[in-house]
Amino acid sequence: MKSYRKELWFETHQRRQLINITPEVELCLSESGIQEGMVLVNAMHITASVFINDDESGLHQDYENWLEKLAPEKPHSQYNHNTYEDNGDAHLKRTIMGREVVVAITKGRLDFGPWEQIFYGEFDGKRRKRVLVKIIGE
Repeated sequence: MKSYRKELWFETHQRRQLINITPEVELCLSESGIQEGMVLVNAMHITASVFINDDESGLHQDYENWLEKLAPEKPHSQYNHNTYEDNGDAHLKRTIMGREVVVAITKGRLDFGPWEQIFYGEFDGKRRKRVLVKIIGE
């Protein structure tokens, strides 16, 4: 059994942003040389998410609208967490969208269903954050 680990770093220019990281994960898989196994991709910050869905701009806007209804950013005073930070909403959004994904590796490729892509979801951006890619297999 082989193991591979890499950190991907992101710094968004907006507070909230979705980034398709599938190409970066595919590059990690290629670097690993693993043909059969599993890849774990997880956000290493509590205000960011990794999830799988379709790369379609209308859907991305739907996420923004839906998440803002569930956990609106403002007023900041609505969150008990917001004492010296204003990111209570980002913690809740991360919980909704999830921390990580696991994808099967078959014949050296990510074994996706139709239209599936891996996304990094940033909910409290404008600072540097990382995603862990851990691949195990043979």
